[in-house]
Amino acid sequence: MAGYLFTHFIGDFDGGEQLYFSVSRDGLHWEDLNKGKPVICSQTGTCGIRDPFPVRHPVTGKFYLLATDLKIAVTKDWMKARESGSRELLIWESDDLVHWSEVRTFTAAPEGAGCAWAPEAVFDEERQAFMMFWSTMDGTDRKLKIYAAYTEDFRTFSEPFIYMERPRHVIDSTIVHDRGMYYRFSKDEERGIILMEKSESLTGEFQEISSEQLEHMPGLEGPECYLLADGRTWCLIADRFLEKKGYLPMLTEDLGTGRFRVLEDTEYDMGITRKRHGGILSITDEEYERLAEAYGKDI
Repeated sequence: MAGYLFTHFIGDFDGGEQLYFSVSRDGLHWEDLNKGKPVICSQTGTCGIRDPFPVRHPVTGKFYLLATDLKIAVTKDWMKARESGSRELLIWESDDLVHWSEVRTFTAAPEGAGCAWAPEAVFDEERQAFMMFWSTMDGTDRKLKIYAAYTEDFRTFSEPFIYMERPRHVIDSTIVHDRGMYYRFSKDEERGIILMEKSESLTGEFQEISSEQLEHMPGLEGPECYLLADGRTWCLIADRFLEKKGYLPMLTEDLGTGRFRVLEDTEYDMGITRKRHGGILSITDEEYERLAEAYGKDI
């Protein structure tokens, strides 16, 4: 049967910007772990955790967790965070999803810039290494771009490079690989929508995919995409942050078409806590049971 782990934070308030876990059997109905309380609380940097993203190494099986170092509940100062704060990314690792290493950091923002936000990683089949990518303010033109760096172990990294740039700010990218094609979803601030693109190579030229659903749904951010248990249906979720309604799931059996079926409220359940920008990892039955036993389900 297997299942899914959802790592996330729950809001811009005291205690909300920490690491929370939820699990699901079908990827659509979620149960909060640890009685809805944080699994990890940060004691480094800003002492906040946002945008946590889990990834499994396809060869070693080791798990890595990447996150934004930001606690906006304390300062309430988004401008300061963008211009000079949150320069480092948070990284943990684990062999079993329950016992996690001490946090380490990676300075991801360029000199004179801030807001290294929403880190994710995807395994590059060509290079047999992870490409880690994140949003950050460029120190030269004060514009948010997507930067990236290569790593094999999330300890040593290549020199960061500009991976994606748009006419205005671009944030919150996520990438999945399906049948020889990489699909990239990003928040395009110029149009205020989720932009969908495809390429045969991670660092090649990406072509925009027209999507009627995404182009007519402004006010979304934090997209995540994952394959459901049937092995053919992809679920794209995005946070309806403007309406403060939480995540909305959309389904498709062919990412290349850009066509999605937006689910009705009765077709999914995101759990009791209101989940904010996070990441979803497919897990085995053994891993699901281990998490449930370690943390317990529901509030």
